[in-house]
Parts: sequence; C-alpha cells; structure tokens
Amino acid sequence: MTDALPVLLRFGAMMLRAGDTAFRVRQAMDLLATRLGVERLALHITLGGITATAWQQGRATTLAIEIAPPGIDAARISALETLAHHTPSNLTPAVLNTELDRIEAKGPLHSITTVAIAIGLASAAFSYLNGGDVLGTAAAMVAGATGQAVRALLFRRRLNQYAVSAFVALLASGLYCLIVFAVAGRSFSAAHAVGFISSALFLVPGFPLVAALLDLVQHQTTAGMARLFYALMILLAAAFGLSVVAGIASLPSVPAPAPGQGIEPMSLLWRAIASFAGGCGFALLYNSGLRIVLAVGLLSLAGNELRLALHDLGMNLPPATFLGALVVGLLASLARATLHVPRIVLTVPGIIIMTPGIYAFRTIVLLNQGEVLAAVEAGAICCFVVGAMALGLAAARFATERHWMVER
Repeated sequence: MTDALPVLLRFGAMMLRAGDTAFRVRQAMDLLATRLGVERLALHITLGGITATAWQQGRATTLAIEIAPPGIDAARISALETLAHHTPSNLTPAVLNTELDRIEAKGPLHSITTVAIAIGLASAAFSYLNGGDVLGTAAAMVAGATGQAVRALLFRRRLNQYAVSAFVALLASGLYCLIVFAVAGRSFSAAHAVGFISSALFLVPGFPLVAALLDLVQHQTTAGMARLFYALMILLAAAFGLSVVAGIASLPSVPAPAPGQGIEPMSLLWRAIASFAGGCGFALLYNSGLRIVLAVGLLSLAGNELRLALHDLGMNLPPATFLGALVVGLLASLARATLHVPRIVLTVPGIIIMTPGIYAFRTIVLLNQGEVLAAVEAGAICCFVVGAMALGLAAARFATERHWMVER
C-alpha cells in the first residue's frame, strides 16, 4: 500500500486539476485500485485535495494529497481516462507512475498565438450571433484575441487566477471600447453592447460550472459546491473588470432582444458558420486535438442553430437554450463512441456560444446605474439561461446513461 496509494492519489489529483468531474475521478481511481490489488477504496474529494483510505488484507492505510489551483486540459482528461480504462489487470505502481510521467510531460497542443486567434474568431462569432454590427464584431475579435494572449502569458507566471481574470476583463473590454469610440464616437448602440460582452467571453468558466452541476447531481456535494464557488469567483472577478470599464465609459443600458422575430433564410448559413467557429475556438482554448475541435464545432452548430431558430419562432430563451444544450449532449453521446473521448470534452465547448451576452451586459450596466430591480431581472434571466445550458447536458446524461437514473 505504501507504493500503490501515493500513485493512485497522484492520478486522481492530475485528473481533478485538469478539470474532470469528481465522480469521474472516483470511478477511474476505483478501476485502477482494483488492478493494483486494493480490496476497497474510500475517497473524500474536494477541489483542493483528495483523502483516500485503502484496505488490503485487513489493514487500512490513509493518505491525503493537496491539489494546486485547478485548470482545464481536455487532452489530459482524455489521456488519463484512457489510461484508467485500458491498463492491464496486473498493473504495478511503478508502471502507473511511468505512464503519469509521460502524460504530465506533454505540453499544450497549440501555441499561445493559435489559441488567441481562435478566441478572437470565437468572440467575433458570438458578437454576430447576438446581433453585433460590423464594427462591434471586428473590435470584439481584436479585443478577445489580445485578452486571451495576455491571460495565457500571465498564467505562465503562475499569477492568481482571480486577479488575472479581473485584469484581463478590464483590458479586453477597455480595448474594445477604445476601438469603438475611436471609430464611432460616443454613440454606443445595442449592437456595440453585444461586442462589449463578446470581448471577454473567453473568461466564462464553462468547464467548472458544468462539472459542478454534474457532480452535484451525482451526490459529490463537497467537490461540486467547491467547484461551483470557484466558477462564481471567476465570474465575479471578470464582472468586476467589466464593471470598471462600463462605469468609466458611462455605457448606456440597451433593451433586451424580443423573441418571435421570424427566421430569415439567409441568416441560417451565417449562423451556422459563426456557431461552428465559436465551438472550434473554445475547443482549442481547452487544449483539444484537431479531430475533437472539428467535432465540437459541428455540435455547436447543431445545438445553437436549433436554439436560435426556436427563439426566432417565439420560444423564450431559457427553454430554447435547454433544448439546444440537450441536442448537444445527445449528439455527444453518439460521437464519443467513435472519438473515444470523455463526453465533457465535447459538450462544454459546444455550448459556451449559447451564453446570454445581452442579459449579462444589462446586469452589469444597470447595477452601475443603480437600477437594482431592473438589474436583478436581467441577472435572473441570465442565470436561467446558464442553468438551462447545464441542465440540458445533464438531461442528456439521464437519457443515455442508465447509472445516472439508478442510484446505488
């Protein structure tokens, strides 16, 4: 046990830090424990550490490990889950340690420049999908790409994630406003408001939010609540940076978009292109391989096209978003069998493009203006839409995985 338990904890810590859910970490560690000769394994998983008690020949051994601040690495999640499911039955701690060294030695699949360009295109796509004009879309692309590049460089210096998120949100949105004001003067329209939020879209902690909900559904309450508050802190830090810029620039509030505008046939093609580009951009941000990037782009295209079409036909945004996310989850269930990757690697980047940008903008600006009731209304709609995104993915799990419906 003195050899097996430390390497098991190392495996779990690597999985959790890469952004995987606590219940998947528990399942994978149980698989490996059996192959290492552990008779029974009890785990207590939080976002900051794992405590494990293992039994072998009537003896119990307890060990704990601390985990560094979490990140997101889809390629590492896939590699670790593949390792857990395809190791030989006579696995030894030394062999497992060697495999973990190999996985840990792999660097990012894409350069900072490539990811920054991808996020710039994703920001532009989000701006277009939410009604941004040419100027706002172009400014969002430049600001988003710049913000992501700066964030990646700051993270390389291991700076605090919350401070970096606030600073980068201020930088990206500030650069966006400078570009818009330089071209259009002080006439900040509703189309420009969409671009303002789009410039900081890459700061949305989609992976932690969805993983937190999935953990809570699976009764991993400690890890789920910790991850949820981590994601909310990231959102709060980003909102702080955006609020500072909105206050300094005296940005006006804009009306919320009304449903039932009807479907314009020509817009379907451009929406499809924009949705595909947005999904691909976030898959690159999460360090997915090119094959996975293309799959995520197609999932984003299908789910977001459905969501926007239903909204255009008069359906309110939260139920339309739920159905769009449900389609992404169901299609990901089919695709993962061919691609051999965890479902979360496909679904989370596939739904980020559904983030309710206008309502987030209205919440920030109205709070700055002291319009508390109107801000609460906009914020509530924003929360309902974000919740619908996560619940759509959870519903797809209930529909396709029996163990999600049956509790043991």
